[in-house]
Amino acid sequence: MPKKNKSLITKNATVVKQDKLFFEEIAGILLDARQTAYKTINSMLVQTNWHIGKRIVEQEQKGKSRADYGDYLIVNLSRYLTDTLGKGFSEANLRNFRQFFLTFPNGLQFARRRLANPENLSWSHWCAIMRIEDDTERTYYITETSEQNWNVKLLERNIRPRKMKQ
Repeated sequence: MPKKNKSLITKNATVVKQDKLFFEEIAGILLDARQTAYKTINSMLVQTNWHIGKRIVEQEQKGKSRADYGDYLIVNLSRYLTDTLGKGFSEANLRNFRQFFLTFPNGLQFARRRLANPENLSWSHWCAIMRIEDDTERTYYITETSEQNWNVKLLERNIRPRKMKQ
């Protein structure tokens, strides 16, 4: 009788012990690709939101220093985008895009130059950071979040105590 290979039973497959390392390697390749795709999509989302905010400000102001009809524009844009593209374009979100541009009018090039891992900052991170009024403090949180890979909850928890001291 031939000697059977010891195998490991997984959820949906029987894996021969010798193949386990190979399978784990392939799984690792796929997980790395997923992580890269996630970071790429997130980075594109952040850039897109900044560009939308820029266009909203440009359209509102039409060359003036202050907008005449900002709320009207955002309400109608929200309705149009929601009807055309679906969820994600509430008035609050569009105001966040607008505020994002106003907070970082020169874009996020500084982040790419100065940060070790700018892709660690999701849209939710930027939403929390852009509400910090002081530029120096904002830069501190951008740097720490990127370098320490803080999740959004940790970032918000770290921002709160500093705000209370003021």
